[in-house]
Amino acid sequence: MARYNKIYAGPATEVKPQVREAVLNGAYLPGTAVVISSGNFAQAGANEDQKVYILQDNYLAMKGVDDAWLSGDRGIGMELLDEQFFNVRVPTGVNVAQDANLTTNASGKFVLATSGQNVVAVAEEAYNNTSGSDQLVRVRKAPPNAAVA
Repeated sequence: MARYNKIYAGPATEVKPQVREAVLNGAYLPGTAVVISSGNFAQAGANEDQKVYILQDNYLAMKGVDDAWLSGDRGIGMELLDEQFFNVRVPTGVNVAQDANLTTNASGKFVLATSGQNVVAVAEEAYNNTSGSDQLVRVRKAPPNAAVA
């Protein structure tokens, strides 16, 4: 069970994140990173260098953050904006420190960025995921052209 029940985390003064809708070319969990490929959403790859969207929970179908979107569904990808916060999926065994630079792994989940990798997001909280399952961690957009030196 995820730590949070929503992917978009605010602020409350901005009630609607900027989104893009597209057909999903696979079954994906909310909180993972997706990119546009041939007009559809595809799972972001390791160290993704394309524009990344965060897959929103399917609240329109009354689904939770642990309910995967099905392949062929029209998914909602939220654009990472500077002033907004998102809860993203971090795999088990990843120890995230506050202000840690995060990139994507081959499953579109967020992991610690290492030297030379593209930074997609920055952690807003510290969380050591020893839960045995993916967990949601609060992040914000990384500065433009961020990379770990």
